[in-house]
Amino acid sequence: MAVNLVNVENVSKVYGTRALLDGISLGVSEGDRIGIVGRNGDGKTTLIRMLAKLEEADTGRVTHSGGLRLGVLTQHDSLDPQATVRHEVIGDMADHEWAGNAKVRDVLTGLFGGLDLPGFPKGLDTVIGPLSGGERRRIALAKLLIDDQDLVVLDEPTNHLDVEGIAWLARHLRERRSALVCVTHDRWFLDQVCTRMWDVQRGDVYEYEGGYTDYVFARAERERIAATEEVKRQNLVRKELAWLRRGAPARTSKPRFRVEAANELIKDVPPPRDSSELMKFASSRLGKTVFDLEDVTVQAGPKVLIKHLTWQLGPGDRFGLVGVNGAGKTSLLRALTEAARSEGEIQPTAGRIHVGKTVKLAYLSQEVAELDPTWRVLQAVQAVRERVDLGTGREMTAGQLCETFGFNKDKQWTPVGDLSGGERRRLQLLRLLMDEPNVLFLDEPTNDLDIETLTQLEDVLDGWPGSMIVISHDRFFVERTTDRVFALLGDGALRMLPRGIDEYLERRKKMEEGAAATSAAPPSAAKPAADAAPEKSAADVRAAKKELQKIERQLDKVSEKEAKLHAAIAENATDFAKVAQLDAELRETAGQRDELELRWLELAENA
Repeated sequence: MAVNLVNVENVSKVYGTRALLDGISLGVSEGDRIGIVGRNGDGKTTLIRMLAKLEEADTGRVTHSGGLRLGVLTQHDSLDPQATVRHEVIGDMADHEWAGNAKVRDVLTGLFGGLDLPGFPKGLDTVIGPLSGGERRRIALAKLLIDDQDLVVLDEPTNHLDVEGIAWLARHLRERRSALVCVTHDRWFLDQVCTRMWDVQRGDVYEYEGGYTDYVFARAERERIAATEEVKRQNLVRKELAWLRRGAPARTSKPRFRVEAANELIKDVPPPRDSSELMKFASSRLGKTVFDLEDVTVQAGPKVLIKHLTWQLGPGDRFGLVGVNGAGKTSLLRALTEAARSEGEIQPTAGRIHVGKTVKLAYLSQEVAELDPTWRVLQAVQAVRERVDLGTGREMTAGQLCETFGFNKDKQWTPVGDLSGGERRRLQLLRLLMDEPNVLFLDEPTNDLDIETLTQLEDVLDGWPGSMIVISHDRFFVERTTDRVFALLGDGALRMLPRGIDEYLERRKKMEEGAAATSAAPPSAAKPAADAAPEKSAADVRAAKKELQKIERQLDKVSEKEAKLHAAIAENATDFAKVAQLDAELRETAGQRDELELRWLELAENA
């Protein structure tokens, strides 16, 4: 029988006149891996602070089992700014001790990319004081994970981690014996790590079995049975549920309630996006050209980040962009932005960026733009425009769009200066969309947003008819909002990934294994220069890139055809002869896609 580690009995917490938690009773046992979700400001962080006894409850009590070893990652670290990374993470362990410890090696490699901490000026001997908030947070997380605990409590552990770091952390936490309580908005991470969910809503906490996907199923079912009056919110949940049910099997886990009820719930929910319709609408707004890059080189100071890039962003294209930190993702967006805003006058170091004449660009950067703190939320949105056309017949007033993004009528009159970081991020997004752009660049748009706001943003983007590039470490958001994924792997080239982020992680792993093998091999093992592959000519590279673009367009058409065939099979489910015919056509189309993807991979190596 599992030992109870933490007991929460009839706990309440009030701030001002608002009850964040009202008579909550919960428990954490050995082996539990609990994810906590809920809107910003509903009490998620307060709940885990009380669990960890970092904050007192107004009423009720929290008890820990005797001798409980507890590790807590808060949003603000308590690291000594005068100390070195070595002192805080390794402590008094001698070099031979920690280097011989598999757990220490795994944590340092997983969070910092190597035992020598590449990216830190003096490795382990770097002083903490001048480091950024993200670097300090990784140090605090490493310090916590190296120790042994019975219970680990984490508040937004994936912030400031890249895709690889998040994948490593998920694997590490699955393999740990510690119980886990975690607040995060990263839905992929919740699905990978958690076996129970707590949903904090209006002073109460609802418990669900399973990870995030199971939680979405169960919550939608609970709201259906309760016939909730929150129709808008329920529709968003149903839409996300439909997407999860239709997604790749690897994305979902087995639901722990009646699957028939879930299917009944979503039977009338259309796919999130009608790609063909959006593409037509986008073409009418943008014309044929959006961004065409010819032999472009992008630099940051003296460092060359991207070399000889020939690439195209067309009308209605939705691209995700992933890559190692410092590979040039943000620099590429900035180069495109400068070319657009200067009407082609400002160009990169080499090559040329052609910008369509009708492009109206909105760029959400990682920095939150400062607004007049005395403005009210609604004023800040109305200052851009009173009404907005979101495409395909969806028109909203400034107030309606505010409500869509979680600013109810009372909140719309809150001064901007009183908003939290997450609320300011939402307001920044609102103002961008209110200006009716036809091209969106989103650089880490999920920072500081809760899951409910993310689903609302995804819903707005579903019907938004324009071209879009998303940089995000939130792989759920990338998969949900984009149709193709490209990667910068740190070698100056941009590659399309037919299998998305899973393929990116596989490629990065192979690169790291190759680098490790090369560094470990003796000099005599190096390949003689005479045996090296011949240098490819510029003409060969250009031809390969042109064929790559052609195959990418063919892959888009094949994907559209597959979607239509799936829809036709669903419509003719009772006509077995018709279904058999459509299924044969679907298999043939899948074979065509496989051939195209194989050819694409061959060309990618040459380009």
